[in-house]
Amino acid sequence: MPVQWSSAHCGGAWIISGYDEVAHALRDPRFSVRRAARWINSGLGLHTADSHAQLRFKRIFSRSLLFLDGRAHRRLRGILQPGFKPAQLAQLAPVISRLTDALIDDIAKDGSARKGFDFVSRFARPLPAQVIASLMGLPARGPQAFIDWAADLATFIGSPTPDTALTEAAQQAMQALCDYFAEVLQTPTQLDPHGLAVRLLEAQQQQAITQVELLAQCSTLLFAGYETTRNLLGNGLLALLRHPEQWAALQAHPQGLRNAVREMLRYDSPVQYTGRRLLDDVELHGQLLRRGELAILHIGQANHDERRFSDAGRFDISRDEGMHLSFGQGPHVCLGAALTQMEAEIAFGALMRAFPTLALGNEPPIWQPAGAYRALQGLALVF
Repeated sequence: MPVQWSSAHCGGAWIISGYDEVAHALRDPRFSVRRAARWINSGLGLHTADSHAQLRFKRIFSRSLLFLDGRAHRRLRGILQPGFKPAQLAQLAPVISRLTDALIDDIAKDGSARKGFDFVSRFARPLPAQVIASLMGLPARGPQAFIDWAADLATFIGSPTPDTALTEAAQQAMQALCDYFAEVLQTPTQLDPHGLAVRLLEAQQQQAITQVELLAQCSTLLFAGYETTRNLLGNGLLALLRHPEQWAALQAHPQGLRNAVREMLRYDSPVQYTGRRLLDDVELHGQLLRRGELAILHIGQANHDERRFSDAGRFDISRDEGMHLSFGQGPHVCLGAALTQMEAEIAFGALMRAFPTLALGNEPPIWQPAGAYRALQGLALVF
């Protein structure tokens, strides 16, 4: 059933899994993303009093672009959008190529890597963090701790019911991020004048955004851009290497990279589902969803809807059956979709050229615990 009630999920929720039904919900303004406070509270424990850190954590998250609807969402998105226009991304392409080549060179020059290396830690994790830092125009591409901070926030966001440990780790990561950005933004001369950080700082000076909104968007850009792209790189390469005929076909015809990346996103979506709260009663596929209820929009299952994609469980880089839902639709369609697509195309192209004999190692892939993100923790490779 494309729409069904589950009492086991998040204390009770509508699971929407059909392609058309998920696409409809993503576009329907009655499905609201403003759910941060109730969701964050679930990890604090019933008897835990709000501390200053917890209150600040809620405040920052609730002002993130990810959890705002309506005018507030449109205002913040309008400030950020110019940084993701084609002309801006075209300027970033050579930077991504240089970062990619540097990571590949480190692997290629490491004699022990020929016997096996972990793709996630050596490539999939560092590249997106470095790219986002470059997009934002941060000095020296940001601190090394960026990856850990982003990972802690993504783990928290990806959990349907974050426990106290996950929540506290995310709080500490958010505090560290806010402290870092607050310090860096005090001296804008060390920032790239064309980066998103300067754009946000100018918006604050013009009173278009508040200090809290400024810090919230900086933090959001980091972990949202990092997590989606790193999972695409890991999941996509695993799919290619598990289907060596597809890997060989792509090597023979690298001009098919754009379509191949789209199929990677459809086949094993980096974001498996997203949540919404009903602002009003909605009838969907014969079911009545009532105001205040939680809806889980299962993007991963929608991308495998046999009504939309023929033989949907088959990985086929030549597939041409329309767009997946991995970047969403409607007002909350992923702001960095074009950047993620471009980054993956550059990365996979460089990997094919540098390591034509790349193959899976003897150790099986290690997955992170199931949640909103489909994420590899380790992927052993040889070349």
